[in-house]
Amino acid sequence: MTRQISVALLCAAALSLGGCATAVPPVEVTRFHNAVPGWAPGTRYAIATAPLDGPAASMPSLEWNSYRAAVDQQLQRLGMVAAGSNERAPLLVRIVFERSEQPMAARRSPVSVGVGGSTGSYGSGVGLGIGVNLGGGPKRMADLQLSVRIDSAATGQALWEGRALAAIPVKAPAAQPSLAAAKLAEALFKDFPGESGRTISVP
Repeated sequence: MTRQISVALLCAAALSLGGCATAVPPVEVTRFHNAVPGWAPGTRYAIATAPLDGPAASMPSLEWNSYRAAVDQQLQRLGMVAAGSNERAPLLVRIVFERSEQPMAARRSPVSVGVGGSTGSYGSGVGLGIGVNLGGGPKRMADLQLSVRIDSAATGQALWEGRALAAIPVKAPAAQPSLAAAKLAEALFKDFPGESGRTISVP
């Protein structure tokens, strides 16, 4: 029994340093839509090669491709189908991710997100950046944000938009792009389409 308790305590200490597991802290998620999207299974979509709100992406980065693959997986889990390279699709999906590093004590300012003029803010920082630093000195955190917007390809109108935010110790395995992308995308599309205008915490 004493041995089991000792192992558990050691694992808990390692977790605080990001070395015992790949767990990601809760993800803050906000979704917006003007009407509940009711896309039938089999609806086709295409993912834009240029990131959302950015003209520069003729050559997406490897990290951006991790987020694209994670979003792809979630859309297909919802029953949608990726269009072929020469095929027109009624839905156009735009993706952007942001990564910034800062000491754990720093706070993030709110970020606005909206569809069709409806706006809100999220990123309050509540529940983020909490941990124990056993190494002496401030632990650096990676603020990771995934934003996805689904547009009507015919009109360009935004039909659904969401953002997911998590703060992860930069040295934790979960900060690796593939793991972080999978976690944020899963949280973003949980219970799709989600309640419009509400920020939730997804464990």
